[in-house]
Amino acid sequence: MNIIGAYIITFIASFCILVIEIVAGRILAPYVGVSLYTWTSIIGVVLAGISIGAYLGGWLADRFPTPSTLAWLLIISGIAVLIISPITNLVAGHQFPTTLMLRILIVTMITFFIPSCILGMISPVVVKLAVKNMEKMGHAVGKIYAISTLGSILGTFATGFFLISWLGTRQIILLTGCVMILTGLILGTMLKMRKTAVGVAAVALLAATLSYGTAFKPQLDDNVFYYTESDYYTIQVAKVYSGDEVTVLNALVLDNLTHSYVQPEDSYKIEYLYERIYGDVLKWKNRKNSYFKTLSIGGGGYTFPRYMDTYYPNSDNLVVEIDPVVTRTAFEQMGVSGDTRIKTINQDGRWFVMNCGEKFDVVFIDAYNDLSIPYHLTTKEFAQQIKNIMNPGGIVLTNIIDNFQQGSFLPSYMRTLRSVFGEKNVHLISISPDFQNTGISTFIVMTGNGDINIKSFSAFLKKRLEGEASSEIVPEALVNDYIKRNHSVLLTDDYAPIDNLIAPVFEDRFGYKRES
Repeated sequence: MNIIGAYIITFIASFCILVIEIVAGRILAPYVGVSLYTWTSIIGVVLAGISIGAYLGGWLADRFPTPSTLAWLLIISGIAVLIISPITNLVAGHQFPTTLMLRILIVTMITFFIPSCILGMISPVVVKLAVKNMEKMGHAVGKIYAISTLGSILGTFATGFFLISWLGTRQIILLTGCVMILTGLILGTMLKMRKTAVGVAAVALLAATLSYGTAFKPQLDDNVFYYTESDYYTIQVAKVYSGDEVTVLNALVLDNLTHSYVQPEDSYKIEYLYERIYGDVLKWKNRKNSYFKTLSIGGGGYTFPRYMDTYYPNSDNLVVEIDPVVTRTAFEQMGVSGDTRIKTINQDGRWFVMNCGEKFDVVFIDAYNDLSIPYHLTTKEFAQQIKNIMNPGGIVLTNIIDNFQQGSFLPSYMRTLRSVFGEKNVHLISISPDFQNTGISTFIVMTGNGDINIKSFSAFLKKRLEGEASSEIVPEALVNDYIKRNHSVLLTDDYAPIDNLIAPVFEDRFGYKRES
């Protein structure tokens, strides 16, 4: 093999390895979310596959140093890549009776180890075939591995910046497998193994074509009528019934979590109870014709911004949503009118707050869920930045899912807010009055830039809303006991172990065992 051929093949193989590694996170997201555990498993498994593959490839190169060996490796690696999608369908949704971390590792290992291992075998064989002059071996190997690294870099950038948004994850897997098979086929046709190579490659490509509808398209529920992939999420919109079992709603699903329910023709329809708590607080603070300015960090389906835009005609509402495709979906599929007064900025929430020159009366932090929490929006430093953009007497409302009996994230978050806003200005609101028996539930943390008259809010709920309130104020003594009783940490930019704090919620919700 000449050196140019060696460069091309190692470039292609390394490019494809990193394509698979980047795509792996998006493929697993609908099943296990996107967390530190997910990316740790992916990186570790792919590196393990490459490492063992390099060892096996070196052994193979010494015993079978022929171009036919390389051609077969290319074809087999392409087949292994094509199998990723059907394996994902079979394995990723299986509930292994083990811990969260081990489950993610098992799913990742079954799905991505073998393709990574076979792709890792290619470079040692290429080196063996291409380097003939031992005196210049170091220079030749250095060039080959430099080209290999360049392929990895470009594979990373191309996938993360362009391919996922252009093609979608499963289409990328299909294309990557076909590229590897065709590369092996081209090499094989130059050799005596021509007929065999053509036959194997043809069978593999035929199998991929026949299985396209099941293996290389997402497995969607019958109620899903819209599906797309963005740089941040797999996005689905499905028709579902409201809790009254009569009203039909559009549900926005990002990765594997339902973020919003809307009735496109009725902006007053609020399905999630935590958003009704938002409504209780706003009715306490404002009259219908009052002017106030709100910031929503996290747009989702724009359920509550739509409500405010209609119920409070003089309100000024700004939504900061990191994903422009989510915003587009909200406008096209979730009933947000094109002439709405809601302003939208597609930007990371913290970056916006850091550079914001405006002041707000109400800030909604609705960017958390129980599987994927952007840690940089939970820290003391971010809380201080939020305080800096609030008007005196302004309120922050944060939606959090945690276990009230055993959870660690919620008490940590409240402890962090108290360090910025003060002990008496951070309160907890529940959707259930049975605090002693509440397990995993949704809570609203209400924080004030100045004293919050929580007694006034309590009186408002009892007298003015007359039994229609959704808010249940958790007594201050119980909150203090909760923070002291449960493990909590002060969350900072330097120390925010969010995935560890929230892992028990994931495990409890999906029935996984926890280590004792």
